[in-house]
Amino acid sequence: MNTQSVPPTTVQRLPVYLRVLVQAQAMRMPVINSVQIAEMAGTNAAQVRKDFSYLGEFGTRGIGYDVDLLIAHLSKRLGLTQQRRVAIVGYGRLGSALQSYPGFQDRGMTVVAVFDADPDKIGKTFDGHTIEAISDLEEVARREGVEIAVLAVPATAAQEVADRLVAAGITAIMNFAPVRLSVPDGVVVRQADMAAELQILSFHLNPEGKPA
Repeated sequence: MNTQSVPPTTVQRLPVYLRVLVQAQAMRMPVINSVQIAEMAGTNAAQVRKDFSYLGEFGTRGIGYDVDLLIAHLSKRLGLTQQRRVAIVGYGRLGSALQSYPGFQDRGMTVVAVFDADPDKIGKTFDGHTIEAISDLEEVARREGVEIAVLAVPATAAQEVADRLVAAGITAIMNFAPVRLSVPDGVVVRQADMAAELQILSFHLNPEGKPA
């Protein structure tokens, strides 16, 4: 079964399931069932079984899933068994924080390039990475074999930079800029909108946002 046959909503839950399985592994649980996975993932057992059914036949009825084998399979389906080469575009406060984020290595990602437009930063080395001029984006991205770009630039520059990333052959973008990007078919954009998430939390705290 190819990746295209897995529904997008299921794909969004796969990293959650992987996190749950890694937790189970740390708890020395050799086997886990769909009810336990659901409780730890915040969903229901029927949804877990349905999601896993898109990936193949796993588990033994009445027993559950082999934790180690399922971790290996999910890691393979998520493309985590090979190192993905990542570029961070924008070395402001957010970009610098992302560069230092240990989760990249933990999830099979390697930051291979960092870009910025500030002449005072270009050419300087921070945390082992020399900041590249954004004017050299296409050349460096191709040279370093960048597969995933993390966009941490101002909203006014995001679309232009995204166009250049696409022109450089990059088809996976994580966008932290508060603007919706327009990209061609075949290019996947994940929107990380922190401001919107905070506003949703504020809504739930606001008495006027709660039903009477």
